[in-house]
Amino acid sequence: MADIIQLLPDHVANQIAAGEVVQRPASVVKELLENAIDADATIIKLIIKDAGKTLVQVIDNGKGMSATDARLSFERHATSKIRSADDLFHLHTKGFRGEALASIAAIAHVELKTKQEHDDVGTVIIIEGSSIVSQEVVVTPKGTSLSVKNLFFNIPARRNFLKSNAVELRHVIDEFHRVALAHPSISFVLYNNGSEVFNLPISNYRQRIVNIFGTKTNEKLVPVEEETEVLKISGFVGKPEFAKKTRGEQYFFVNDRFIKSPYLNHAISSAFEGLLKNGNHPSYFLNLNVDPQTIDINIHPTKTEIKFDDEHTLYALLRSAVKHSLGQFNIAPVLDFERDASLDTPYNFNNKETNTPVIEVDRSFNPFKETYTSGKQTTAFKKQTVNNWDSLYVGLESKGTKTEHDFSEVHFESEETTLSVFSDDNAIEQVQTTYQLHNKYIVSTIKSGMLVIDQHRAHQRVLYEDFLKNLTIKAGVSQQLLFPLELHFSTQEIQIINQLKDDLEHTGFVFLNVTKETVEIVGVPVTVPDSEVSIILEQLISDVENEVPDSHFSTTDLLAKSMAKSLAIKRGQSLLKDEQEHLVNKLFACKEPNVSPTNRTTFVTMSVDELDKKFM
Repeated sequence: MADIIQLLPDHVANQIAAGEVVQRPASVVKELLENAIDADATIIKLIIKDAGKTLVQVIDNGKGMSATDARLSFERHATSKIRSADDLFHLHTKGFRGEALASIAAIAHVELKTKQEHDDVGTVIIIEGSSIVSQEVVVTPKGTSLSVKNLFFNIPARRNFLKSNAVELRHVIDEFHRVALAHPSISFVLYNNGSEVFNLPISNYRQRIVNIFGTKTNEKLVPVEEETEVLKISGFVGKPEFAKKTRGEQYFFVNDRFIKSPYLNHAISSAFEGLLKNGNHPSYFLNLNVDPQTIDINIHPTKTEIKFDDEHTLYALLRSAVKHSLGQFNIAPVLDFERDASLDTPYNFNNKETNTPVIEVDRSFNPFKETYTSGKQTTAFKKQTVNNWDSLYVGLESKGTKTEHDFSEVHFESEETTLSVFSDDNAIEQVQTTYQLHNKYIVSTIKSGMLVIDQHRAHQRVLYEDFLKNLTIKAGVSQQLLFPLELHFSTQEIQIINQLKDDLEHTGFVFLNVTKETVEIVGVPVTVPDSEVSIILEQLISDVENEVPDSHFSTTDLLAKSMAKSLAIKRGQSLLKDEQEHLVNKLFACKEPNVSPTNRTTFVTMSVDELDKKFM
């Protein structure tokens, strides 16, 4: 039998590696930014076009490379970060596999310009699909500029898997945030389609968080500091009252490297136990410094998953540190048996000067005198004689000549009414036609048997069709707010609101002003209470970022779904009889009453025959 095992060509092996390393433009952004950081750059610029599909360019002022190193950097498993297998457990750099540039060059057009500080001229290399087109001398400033153009140009199937520009841009910005947050000592600038999105100067960690997520974030942060032999924790957690429905602002950094860890995330959630509303998630920006020998980074191509030597100890320390910070800054309730809360200075009187009360005594006062005179007022005390007791009953007999035991005007506060099991025909008309079961379901009778409706899904369907109709015909009814509503969002969230602004106005929202960090609203749809506006917009932004339900749905449909989900009555909410009947009638007036906007069943029926079988 002939031999069938053979070595893969380099360009095929590189494309297979690219499938692991490069899933989307954001993967390229991550690898290039980390290379710039490893080159000791202090200023890094990221330029993208069409969410990175057309261009991803990273410019830094780092060390640069020689002509030989520039050529070798695109070879598989060529790296300057490690020399032996033991170095994998002493890592202080970002990249070390030597796969990133080789994988990127296999699926894109790459142009590299680089120069070291002591060299007079630099090197430019152009690569297309792993093939080096040219290598020449070029005049370029110190550092490296690497451009990745036309991603997946030679793998159309992979390009078809990419999402819309809005979604891919969100992933790029997420990666930019992760790298920028981990390195506040480096200046970062992001340009998208020629416009500046972020300009982050060198700063401390708190200021870097504020520069990314907006000035309003500053008042939400609670510092966390803890240092032990095993672990050093530093960073911030968000106050419980600012928790969101989404998990957007959750960042773990281990030795300045962003990681994802559901186990450690659970430690944070347990520290916030009892402080958050159901369904809300805390925000946190935590740096964990551990001995590199106690972690293994080399378990995933993207290096976002880390294996810890002793996870249980880290869990306990992290939970304890966060809980301590929440208690120390009076965020969480604490038990202190030596402290009397009633002796605390009220907030309004804090740091105010104390005024000694003045006591005035009138020494001439005599309560047994009929009259006495003080400096400011005259008070008279008159003796009441016993002869006036009969005046208490004057006028009681002038209101009529009723008998002593006349109860003609006695009224009962309430009368308890019960229906007879065997009621007559007239009583049947007064029986309630709908019932609410466990504040979740509405039970109604039909000719063939019984109908059970999920109130949350049914209301979603009703609201969805109403919003969709208003968006389509652009006839949303708005109610004016007495005072403008000012909401604070991050730069990325403001961009999404600007994209949806026209559609939101068609549903009934009226925007007075939209700045880089704030949104001012003066009108909302009639069905929307002003207290729910921030929740609706947060949910809407989350849905757009994650492109729920999918990219082939229109923005109008997405907006209607998101608003219906936010405003629908929840399970557990009690409804009056009229509200139950109104919801049932509105549901069956819909075009598709059988399913919710997310294709979930809204009601089930049970016939009399099925009920009869239950009693057989």
